[in-house]
Amino acid sequence: MENVVKNYNLIKQEIQKNTNVKLVAVTKTFPIKHILPIINIDHIHFGENKVQEAQEKWTSIKNDFPNIKLHLIGKLQTNKVKFAIPLFDYIHSLDSEKLASKIADEQIKKGFKPKIFIQINIGEEPQKGGIGVNQLEEFYKKCLDIYNLNIIGLMCIPPFDKDSTPFFEKMQNLSKNLNLNEISMGMSDDYLEAIKFSSTFIRIGSKIFGKRN
Repeated sequence: MENVVKNYNLIKQEIQKNTNVKLVAVTKTFPIKHILPIINIDHIHFGENKVQEAQEKWTSIKNDFPNIKLHLIGKLQTNKVKFAIPLFDYIHSLDSEKLASKIADEQIKKGFKPKIFIQINIGEEPQKGGIGVNQLEEFYKKCLDIYNLNIIGLMCIPPFDKDSTPFFEKMQNLSKNLNLNEISMGMSDDYLEAIKFSSTFIRIGSKIFGKRN
């Protein structure tokens, strides 16, 4: 467990010059006892992939630690939106108009508007979710004008087998074109590179918590 705090502090030291960068500690599959060491030193941003796991793990913890901000970084299925809001403060994976519509309905019912990133299929990979680059501008306008969503930025997962740099640069340009302030990109292997291209939310799991089972 002491390694978790040590690993966390090393990353914080690496990124400390970049005061606008937030570290999302990705806790999927790790039990709360593994996560508590950094909750207890006041880390607040945590990421989960699945709504059900997050419900079981975080509902009572968020009551005990009301400053915690929970991020959904995995795919959100429309039938899980009613459970995701208001548990998640941030949703990183808006990838369709159907999902936008469902979130719009649910945020009215629950009286809570999560902060949302539009997921971009930056590598144009058929197996990955995300909005195509060519559809982004039209989709973004619909999210604002039709669905009244709180879109704060863009998110991507670059292809695993390629250099991330050109994809990060593309994301930076897309973000500037839409005048968005936040970009969610960069994981354990490439977060320092992502920060060079204006990433403001880096999503790091294994480099803090160790290998997953």
